[in-house]
Amino acid sequence: QLQASGGGLVQTGGSLRLSCVASGSIFSSNAMGWYRQAPGKQRELVASIARGGVGSTNYADSVKGRFTISRDNAKNTVFLQMNSLKPEDTAVYYCGAGRTFYSPTDYWGKGTQVTVSS
Repeated sequence: QLQASGGGLVQTGGSLRLSCVASGSIFSSNAMGWYRQAPGKQRELVASIARGGVGSTNYADSVKGRFTISRDNAKNTVFLQMNSLKPEDTAVYYCGAGRTFYSPTDYWGKGTQVTVSS
């Protein structure tokens, strides 16, 4: 129902763009979010965007100014543009969808690995 892609290996300061395609019924009815989980750590919210995507986005303090979440409603796709990447951004990134804007977790996709080398 949710399929994330776009992860990879990048050097410090580099950029990646993650994509997540959702089924139409899930995408149109829910807020969307990106989460990440580093080894030995809990999964955390990176960014979320409201249903419809109009005006409402939310970011973790650690990524503000570097990451941008957006959604293409015509393609049922949510993106995470990640710039100025740091080694501490290394994690498995997951796409989520749900009714709650600040924590959309009703639906999950498989993760995509992002590794930032120093």
